[in-house]
Amino acid sequence: MTTSTAQQIDPRPLLHDAVDWVRGLVDGVAVERYGDPTPCDEFDVRTLLAHLAGIMGRAHAAGTGTPPLERPALVTGISDDDLAAAVRQAIDALEPLWHNDTMLDEMIDVPWGRVPGRGVVWGYLNETLVHGWDLAVATGQDCEADPAAAEAALATFAGFLPAEPRGGPVPFGPVVEPAADAGPTERLANWSGHARIDRGR
Repeated sequence: MTTSTAQQIDPRPLLHDAVDWVRGLVDGVAVERYGDPTPCDEFDVRTLLAHLAGIMGRAHAAGTGTPPLERPALVTGISDDDLAAAVRQAIDALEPLWHNDTMLDEMIDVPWGRVPGRGVVWGYLNETLVHGWDLAVATGQDCEADPAAAEAALATFAGFLPAEPRGGPVPFGPVVEPAADAGPTERLANWSGHARIDRGR
């Protein structure tokens, strides 16, 4: 998918599908798994959930005209018993937004620069899918989201983020060679530098 093609596609339905998938994953996580590792090296399951709540909060902010950087990337001060509910609440708040078509062309400041609203949605779609995959891998759940959303995100993201350089000012690890049986969500995660982990099973 070319950059011009991505600019013509409305990514909002894809984002809604992705956050619905993540909601189901969150529902399937037992509190006892919160200390388990994830493919995202700096996060265990607990901090990954807190980051997912932060992602949804930032996407919500962008959709309401609030600078996303005013929202934390990782929510804090939430007990283990309330963490899953916090992610679900953030998803519930996000889903009704972005209904105004003009928002897709408005310029918005986000962590990766000043981009049109359409690019903001693509960015948060990528983050939602990749970190949803992290959560699914870490907790032994179905790792594949809607193939249409993952394929579109991969085609778009690969056009914006080349294989090199990575690291330093580019906050992504080296591209991971996909497994022979990798689906589109895993391939997207691999392009973002995330790899499967051994859950000890």
